[in-house]
Formats: sequence, structure tokens, C-alpha cells
Amino acid sequence: MSTTPLSVRVGPAPVLARVHRLGVAACFLAAGLAIGCSRQPPEADVHAAHESSSVGSTGSTADVATIPAGATTVAERLAKSPRHGEYVMVRTGPSDSVRAWVVYPERSSKAPVIVVVHEIFGLSAWVRGVADQLAADGFIAIAPDLLTGKAPPVPGTDTVEAQAATAAIRSLQSQDVQRQIAAVGQYGMSLPAAEKRYGVVGFCWGGSASFNSAVMSPAGQGAAVVYYGTSPATASLASVKVPVLGLYGGEDARVGATVPPADSAMKALGKRFEPHSFAGAGHGFLRQQDGQNGANLAAARQAWPMTIAFFRSTLGR
Repeated sequence: MSTTPLSVRVGPAPVLARVHRLGVAACFLAAGLAIGCSRQPPEADVHAAHESSSVGSTGSTADVATIPAGATTVAERLAKSPRHGEYVMVRTGPSDSVRAWVVYPERSSKAPVIVVVHEIFGLSAWVRGVADQLAADGFIAIAPDLLTGKAPPVPGTDTVEAQAATAAIRSLQSQDVQRQIAAVGQYGMSLPAAEKRYGVVGFCWGGSASFNSAVMSPAGQGAAVVYYGTSPATASLASVKVPVLGLYGGEDARVGATVPPADSAMKALGKRFEPHSFAGAGHGFLRQQDGQNGANLAAARQAWPMTIAFFRSTLGR
């Protein structure tokens, strides 16, 4: 593991940040079919209770206007977005479908697809804001609501409170989640404006799902990005066939403890896994950008350019 120290100014004092470069993977398969859509306005994000801590960053930094909005500002950013976004229903199996938010980039050529896997809070306004920023960066972004049909009386995350969404997500079976993620990827590649390749990015619970999708490595998936999600069991990593990028808060001890074993196993297997740990940042740093005296924002400004560069290098522009 190599360590690159650098001084970064966050607020009034310089902060020493260290980034640990390691690695990451992506993927899984199924057939997707659009069966309906509707345009809806952005709603306020009621799931802003993500816990975070302290301070750190590394590498080039992005202007805050070019990274996803934090939880407290996403509604305003979405309201001003010039990009086309819509809800669609994607068939994910013989007897089930998921609702998904699709955002298109403003470009004349075909675009790669990114499947955005939400946190344990479900498909919130913040996740839709991430999808919108990916579209601003040139990708077709699709964020499935993996609580579709699990939150009566109306299917989807927006019918339940954060606590209920968390409980419902914990009841989901991993094989069903992976089948649905893969089906959404297949659906995305079938869009007339899409290239025939896709990547997966996930956050928190969705970060773990993104890494597990790499273990499944379905046809068409070319990359996975993991934001502060736990790593899969090392015994499963031999199945990884795509590059993985991991982005972690240095103060996120629970998740961070799972990274070194995965890194060692991926290296031994000759797999491409690129983990980065941002000193002082906590769990959920991309959402909670106002947390911990600037550390989370500093990490977000470093991590997002890494994300876009990684997807462009693995999927194309």
C-alpha cells in the first residue's frame, strides 16, 4: 500500500491528508424492459440523518458546483437543473419491476450508462441529485428504487419515513438486489441514446451492493465505484471481472476495517481494486458535506473527480 501525504487548506488551518491507494470491482445480469414512465418534480429530502465526522482530502479538488449537492442543498440544485429526468418502470424479472429515476446528459452522441444504487435510506432526493450530476458529467444515470413494492400503500421510498425505509432495505435479499441492479443496467444499455456498456456506483448500503455487483460481473458492466460500503467476503473476489474504485472516510472504522483484507485478496488475484481513504472524513461524506469542520466537503471535492475519471477511463466518455 502506498501513502501519499499532502497539505490541504480547509478553513483557517492546513490539514494533512493521506490517501491510501488500493483498488475495487463491479457487476451482475438480467433482462430489463421499460413498461412506463412519468415526469415528477423534485421533492425535499427527508433522509438527511447520515452520520459523519472530521477532516481530510487529496489530489485535485473540484469546485462545489461540479460535485453532487449535499443533503441540505440538493432540492434547490434539482429545481434548477436543465437536464431531462423522468421516472420509468423497469422489468427486473418474470414477476417484478422497479421504479427508477433516469436523467439524460445534454450531448449529441451516445453516452455510457451509470446505475446509481441508493443508500439504506432508499431513493431520496439526494440520490436523484447524484444522478443529475452524473448526467451533467456526460452519463445517462439511472437510480432504481429498490424498495419498489416493499413500501405500501404506494410502491417506493417516498411513501415511508427514513426509519421504515431502513428496516425495509435490511429485509431485502442480496440475490434479488443484484438481479435488479443487473436488469436496470441491461435496460439502460437498451436506450437509444446509450452506449452498450454501463457502470455501477453505490453509497453506504448501496456501496456494498455495488462491490457485490462486481463479484457477479454480468455482461455489459465495465466498472464499479464503492462509496463507503463494506467489502464482500474475500472468498468471493475471484469472480470479479471489472475494475473497482473504493472511496472511504478515514474516520469510518466499521467500513474501513473491511478494506485491507479485500485489497490484499484482490492484489493476490490480480484484480484491479483502487481504494482511497480520506483522512478525517466520516461515513456518508458525499451526502453530509457540511460535517466535521470541512473534512467531509474536502473529501467530496477529491472523491468526485476520481469517480468521473474512473468511469471515463473504464467506460469511455
